[in-house]
Amino acid sequence: MNSSPALFNQHRSRLFGLSYRMLGSRADAEDILQEAYIRWLRADISELRSPEAWLVTVVTRLSIDRLRLVRKERENYIGQWLPEPWVTEYECSAEQSLELAGDLSLAFLAVLERLAPEERAVFLLHDIFEFSYPDIAQMLGKSQANCRQMIHRARLRVRQDRPRFSVDRETHLLLLEKFIEATRTGDRDQLKALFADDITLTSDGGGKVMSVRKILHGPERVSRLYHAIKRMLDGRMTFRIAGINGTPGLLRYVDGMLDAATSVITDGKYVREILHVRNPDKLALITLRTLP
Repeated sequence: MNSSPALFNQHRSRLFGLSYRMLGSRADAEDILQEAYIRWLRADISELRSPEAWLVTVVTRLSIDRLRLVRKERENYIGQWLPEPWVTEYECSAEQSLELAGDLSLAFLAVLERLAPEERAVFLLHDIFEFSYPDIAQMLGKSQANCRQMIHRARLRVRQDRPRFSVDRETHLLLLEKFIEATRTGDRDQLKALFADDITLTSDGGGKVMSVRKILHGPERVSRLYHAIKRMLDGRMTFRIAGINGTPGLLRYVDGMLDAATSVITDGKYVREILHVRNPDKLALITLRTLP
């Protein structure tokens, strides 16, 4: 029997980051790590050339199997499905910074949903976690040529569906402040001035709370929604800026209760995309200590 839980814990943050990126759910990622830990305790580590590679292999394969199951569940999801937000204090700890290293935005994870489970695994292992083709091929039981083909297809889909914007944190925060003010006033002209012509808004209520079930396109429709929200919740909303999947985002409180986590994608000048998570199940793990 293996009596080295400390060795497992050395790799825990990296393993959790991998599984979370695979599944888009912190709860599912925790389940995967629990199962991997049980298997680790039963393993004879004296026979392992690389404990890290063994653990990554186990977590990857468990995540692939789990993703195949949840994909069937998500086909029947009410409205739009978004990943569970990973929310931290604006100034996060060194450990959290390690966990959040690499691309972890909600927009990125949403794009990854369009990849097949093994494609997603190969892409993450190579492009985010920097494993070599020989290592990935061994982990998944595939040929190196097959892995290269999967990564090529995955990269094309990710690049096609996800424009990249390089925006410094100060610029992002300034735009968030303007967005908060426009949301509080509900002024449609003020809102539209912040929105790119091709802005989209995706809202995830999971059928448990009110949300827009189809993706909204364009400044007119998105500003109309926020105008309606202001009229409905006037005087009851407060906002807090927090880290959402590694970038500045917004937590909205209604009557002092957490109501939504919002990721705002910007090119530095305009808001390009809004991802709005309201499903209470996905907000349950957000435990920031103080209200806005």
